[in-house]
Amino acid sequence: MRARLPEGYANRGASNMNQMIKQAQKMQEEMAKKQEEIEQREFTASSGGGAVEVVMSGKRELKAVNLKPEVVDPEDMEMLQDLIIAAVNEVIKQVDETTSAEMEQVTGGLNIPGLF
Repeated sequence: MRARLPEGYANRGASNMNQMIKQAQKMQEEMAKKQEEIEQREFTASSGGGAVEVVMSGKRELKAVNLKPEVVDPEDMEMLQDLIIAAVNEVIKQVDETTSAEMEQVTGGLNIPGLF
């Protein structure tokens, strides 16, 4: 016994597949454009009430570390190190959250493993 498709239904699968491929290609182009935009941006975070400020690109390249003179105490280098670590971790978090949020806009919430 053979299953039959309704009349006019035979080529619908191919056209749906082509449409899905076109949509996927468009999404891929939009994602590449958005990633490029994010990589061009700079993100800034600070710690210690602004005593330490770091600037990072969307490519996760550290661009600047700015220290207020009063935070540089040779007797307490550990505190300065902790402030720098906190600021760097915060700016990385900003880059990750921005990337995820903006890619989610492109994908419509579709979770694509390994994408971001």
